[in-house]
Amino acid sequence: MDAPVGWLRAVVIDAEDPARLAAFWCAVLGVGIVEEAPDWIQLEPDRSGAFMAFEPRDAATATGPDRRTRPDLEVTDMEVARARVEELGGRLVEVIHARPGESHYRMADPEGNEFTVVLPLPDDVAQRAYGPTGRPPGVDRG
Repeated sequence: MDAPVGWLRAVVIDAEDPARLAAFWCAVLGVGIVEEAPDWIQLEPDRSGAFMAFEPRDAATATGPDRRTRPDLEVTDMEVARARVEELGGRLVEVIHARPGESHYRMADPEGNEFTVVLPLPDDVAQRAYGPTGRPPGVDRG
């Protein structure tokens, strides 16, 4: 088997009411909120080490209800990941500019299902989420 492109970090939901959905999923998963901004709410990871996050849904650009949930794939090198995804039959949808100086790639698989390729969380957010190591227990991303 070939080396993986990356690993599942999060499931992100485009929400009409991010705060309401975050509260719901906090209760369902028994976790709290790690980071909250006007355009992003990130929950603590659950026992699996993955987390959920919520972004406001832009009704003007939404592509339908089938595009509201997408996984985040964490990688160590954005360009290598993009090239590998494209080699496997995926495609680049758009470049997303997040925090200052931070970009993500919105990609699509061969059937058009979207996912986002991201670099590891910033150290301060990773430590709030996972503790002093900044990594889920038992995970070595060396």
